[in-house]
Amino acid sequence: MTSNITIQRASVAQATEVATLTGNLLSEIMRAVNSPAFNFDLAATITRLEDFLIQEKYFVFVARDAREQTIGFVSLYESYALYAEGVFGTLAEFYVCPEWRSKNVGFRLIAQVRSFAISRGWKRLEVTTPPLPQFDRTVLFYEREGFSVTGGRRLKLVLRDRSEGLSLPASAAHE
Repeated sequence: MTSNITIQRASVAQATEVATLTGNLLSEIMRAVNSPAFNFDLAATITRLEDFLIQEKYFVFVARDAREQTIGFVSLYESYALYAEGVFGTLAEFYVCPEWRSKNVGFRLIAQVRSFAISRGWKRLEVTTPPLPQFDRTVLFYEREGFSVTGGRRLKLVLRDRSEGLSLPASAAHE
């Protein structure tokens, strides 16, 4: 029953639980797309999360069941862009344990995020979903919660540590 679910802002003491669920999320995505898209190191993720939480660069809300077990979480951070008319929030990760899906846990987490975003004066929330069609249900969830598809795709460029040297694209190596 979801009435026994509590949503609370995560503290540094919950970093291990959140980092573990992040590993579950990334594993689920990689299995679905059949690609090792992420490098995940639990210890490094815990340390990084603790640092982000202490510095308030990253905000995490956790869902807990009646036994105080963490059954889901959402993480977000503050972003800035002219196109967004100023300050807004970006959802970085969102995960609900499989046995708790379709039980309003995600709805309750999003409701908490909306309230938090409004309290911070953010103009909007943005999220990038995992690849389609494997995650069509994820897109439908966000659309039900009021998000709209804006098009485009998120791209990344992995930057190496300076000690490793500059990584050039293959096309630049031939010029």
